[in-house]
Amino acid sequence: MFRLRVDAGIQLKLLETSEAKALYAVADRNRERLRQWLPWVDQTQSAEDVRMFILRVLEQYHSNLGPQAGVWVEGELCGTIGCHPIDWPNRNCSLGYWLDAAHEGRGVMTRCCAALAGYAFDELKLHRLEIRCGTGNLRSCAIPRRLGFTNEGIVREAEWVSGRWVDLVVWGLLEEDWRNRRKAGAA
Repeated sequence: MFRLRVDAGIQLKLLETSEAKALYAVADRNRERLRQWLPWVDQTQSAEDVRMFILRVLEQYHSNLGPQAGVWVEGELCGTIGCHPIDWPNRNCSLGYWLDAAHEGRGVMTRCCAALAGYAFDELKLHRLEIRCGTGNLRSCAIPRRLGFTNEGIVREAEWVSGRWVDLVVWGLLEEDWRNRRKAGAA
């Protein structure tokens, strides 16, 4: 089972169906904030919807297409982070994440992204990672910037979210960039 210690009091753990109610509660209390940027929010209306999502991502993990994990801070489930299905012929994937507002502003998700990037490059031997963020989602865009991802441009009207098209910034990181940052002590 996938489990990754991020820092003191922070860990990533593969999602389990028994956590569907708790994860739904976190998403639901953050619904208005999350629905501005994430297309799945409006379609997630119950713990059963979350349970079905967890079943899909467990199948993804068991098919060797990358983990989707709960973010746990001091034993509390407070968001998710994970790989969108890995493209093995090209050794790349994109990362997605969200966090309960009560835990924002303390570097939790930046550390989680750094830990998952390390896992992706060191354990999975991926060549490239990508993060796509709404151009107006400044908090989310700050994470790949801090981690040394390169802003590769904007994909116009790339995602339909809450009744409107959202432009996405594409952030890319190559394994060589990651290794160079680690040697320099930046990651």
